[in-house]
Amino acid sequence: MSEPFSIRMPPDIRSVRVGEHPVVFIDDFLEDPQALVEAARQARFEPCPGADERRGYPGVRAPAPRAYSERLTELLDPLIKLNFGVPEHLPVKKTPCAFSLTTVAPHELGPLQRVPHFDASTPHYMAVLLYLCDERHGGTAFYRHRASGLQQITAENRERYGELIYGEVERRPAPPRYFGDSDEHFEFLGMMPARFNRLVAYRGSLLHSAIVNPQHGLSADPGRGRLTVNTFYDF
Repeated sequence: MSEPFSIRMPPDIRSVRVGEHPVVFIDDFLEDPQALVEAARQARFEPCPGADERRGYPGVRAPAPRAYSERLTELLDPLIKLNFGVPEHLPVKKTPCAFSLTTVAPHELGPLQRVPHFDASTPHYMAVLLYLCDERHGGTAFYRHRASGLQQITAENRERYGELIYGEVERRPAPPRYFGDSDEHFEFLGMMPARFNRLVAYRGSLLHSAIVNPQHGLSADPGRGRLTVNTFYDF
């Protein structure tokens, strides 16, 4: 019998390019993904920081099992270094793994929750998510900001980008909806569709957005909602 939350070996590691950057994904990632769904059913979810200000992740989160987190990092440390050009000597730093459920209705989203975002502007900050929901729950899309021409936000261009995006949001706030296709400010570059038991890794400095289907995705029930496990790495 395999250990809890074992990764299927060998993992089928694939990579696609979106704009100028790679997005790595592994399908059929866990041997028993349903065990992680059951762990989410027993977890205690709470609103994310910034919820009262209508900022940050539009939903609730709960700690994921430590055993999953440890197995994930054993694989992801060398995988990220190989696929994203991270220097071998840099030590890995990670956030705790968290179950995430999108629960905020479109009309309750804050202005910055309605447009693409980036997680950090440091050079080797990585976002990793495991989908525990199917294709009805959208996926993750990537964008280029039209006025600046930027797909990736770095320490060098972050201030310039911030001035532009805050000005755009202030002058003409996006409508109350989850972001999807291109608009006057952002060009859609591509999407990684949701698929049950699919792991996705990409640079957290890329402009991206969760693609959410409100008819299916806005549920606090881990068995029905847009359930993912989110982890962030830095080097």
